[in-house]
Amino acid sequence: MTAEHTASHITSHERAELMAEVASSLSTRTLNQFAAESRADGESLADALERYEIDYAWHVLGSDRLRDETLSLLEARLGRRASVAERACIGDVLKDSASGLSSELLMSFDNDVAEQLASRLCAQHERKGIAAMEAME
Repeated sequence: MTAEHTASHITSHERAELMAEVASSLSTRTLNQFAAESRADGESLADALERYEIDYAWHVLGSDRLRDETLSLLEARLGRRASVAERACIGDVLKDSASGLSSELLMSFDNDVAEQLASRLCAQHERKGIAAMEAME
């Protein structure tokens, strides 16, 4: 097993940690909560939905847009193209996180999920890369 393969493979425990991190970082609202906030701001619900790019949370998390943004951030930090395993991991974590949400929750596309997930994956990669290099010595 190469150092890069070891660094890009995640365990089920690490995957669960990633999903928990995504779940804890979400800022979601029900439609009624969002409507009340919009009314308090003197804004129509339609205008607020458009301005904040609001959609169902499961849709935002499962979107190509969020997956691609996360991938782009990860590759920029790694300074290389993401491996097949890293690409799959991003998609799986986002998809699995989306499936665990109530279907009525809303969230904005303007969120920090991509940043947090890319940071967490980089930290895992660095930790495993160091461990793999130490094991090779």
